[in-house]
Amino acid sequence: QVQLVESGGGLVQPGGSLRLSCAASGSISSINAMGWNRQAPGEERELVARIIFGGSPIYADSVKGRFTISRDNAKNTVYLQMNSLKPEDTAVYYCNAYTRVSIVRGQGAQVTVSS
Repeated sequence: QVQLVESGGGLVQPGGSLRLSCAASGSISSINAMGWNRQAPGEERELVARIIFGGSPIYADSVKGRFTISRDNAKNTVYLQMNSLKPEDTAVYYCNAYTRVSIVRGQGAQVTVSS
């Protein structure tokens, strides 16, 4: 089993930055990709960024050039650095870990971009 713990959400002004963290524990060796989805009120959940271990990251068009996903193998942690935040980035951000047989989701972190 894989467990995920997210941290780093909060309130930020437009143009500001936040970094989300997602620490994985448990069956780490079964994970072959990790990423972030987000869901705004009244909207469907959408992919933000995903990193396939040993591959290149992918990003939603709406965040390209502003968000960066990275991984610290030693800490079993994935980060989402979010810069130049916009009000439309407001959402609950969920970390996901992908194994061969399942997708594990974190508890979610609220990100609010507002002046």
